[in-house]
Amino acid sequence: MRIVIAPDKFKGSLSAEQVAQAVADGLRDELPDAEIDLAPVADGGEGTVDAAVANGFARHAAVASGPLGEPVAATWAQRDDLAVIEMATASGLELVPEAERDALRASSRGTGDLIRAALGRGARRLVLAVGGSASTDGGAGMLAALGARLLDEEGRDVPDGGAALARVRRVDLSGLDPRLVGAEVVLASDVDHPLLGARGAARVFGPQKGASPADVETLDAALAMFADALEAASGVAARDLPGAGAVGGVGFGALAALRARRRAGVDVVLDLTRLADRLRGADLVVTGEGSLDEQSLGGKTPLGVARTAAAAGVPAVAVCGRSLLGEERWREAGFAACYATSDRAVDAAASIRDAAIHLRAIGRDIAAQHLAAVPRN
Repeated sequence: MRIVIAPDKFKGSLSAEQVAQAVADGLRDELPDAEIDLAPVADGGEGTVDAAVANGFARHAAVASGPLGEPVAATWAQRDDLAVIEMATASGLELVPEAERDALRASSRGTGDLIRAALGRGARRLVLAVGGSASTDGGAGMLAALGARLLDEEGRDVPDGGAALARVRRVDLSGLDPRLVGAEVVLASDVDHPLLGARGAARVFGPQKGASPADVETLDAALAMFADALEAASGVAARDLPGAGAVGGVGFGALAALRARRRAGVDVVLDLTRLADRLRGADLVVTGEGSLDEQSLGGKTPLGVARTAAAAGVPAVAVCGRSLLGEERWREAGFAACYATSDRAVDAAASIRDAAIHLRAIGRDIAAQHLAAVPRN
């Protein structure tokens, strides 16, 4: 008997690896001889480096520029010439105390620092796992860290931050790291927003980063100035491409200057973990995330795993902290069953605090209810 466990993290509670291990412990309580393959995954945002490391990549560390310029200890994952750069580890909103968040000044420079460090270790293929950023700078900081120059009308360098982009009149890409030539860059993002306007980076995502209504207008206008300059320098009209508005416009910088191609984040991660290969011959796959809801069905980890399992003819079971879906909805999505820790806890706080205990019990239930009749080799 073989079972693959491929969950995302339970945000605020357990990492994807911890979720997988807790479920595995419960399965082993009932099925000590089962072959259990732990394949923690992510949706291409926060937690992607952890998922890569749990699936055979090496973790590397570097000191990078934080969102407001302070040094931060950040990590990326690499296997052979393939590097996974997770924006949140260097440029993430969670790195800035709430009282100090500054949407106008925050920069993506640290993400560029990590790309440069990965290139130094021989990376030729780069996955940009974007999500959870503090900045709304169109990827300008990232590009500056990689050697681009943002110049004002007098030819002076423009400082970091989204608001300062209003002063950009020219972008000089001649100093971009030469190791980027021929490198393959994938933008792992489910966001299809353009850079500017009503659905753009500033108006949709700026308020999440502390931007006031006035800040949003300032940032949108500044991004337009930067877009004019960068598109002129790169020759790529990227501002309206799907994903250009991802994570404060870093998608735009990657698409325009790094010639990135965008892919759904969960598809990228499932490829990194070789999930389709690992499902061959499996009796069951267990997946899930902290909250199973309508957003999950829009392309998050559980749905990606369920679709991959269906293609392999393997039944899928969902585990979660809470489910906001009725049985009809999660069955339509391809799940044979759905188990929530909230159904076993006295309240939400206990569900989060004791998630590992409840998941182990859920693992035992999965073994009894879904695998009892499977012939054992």
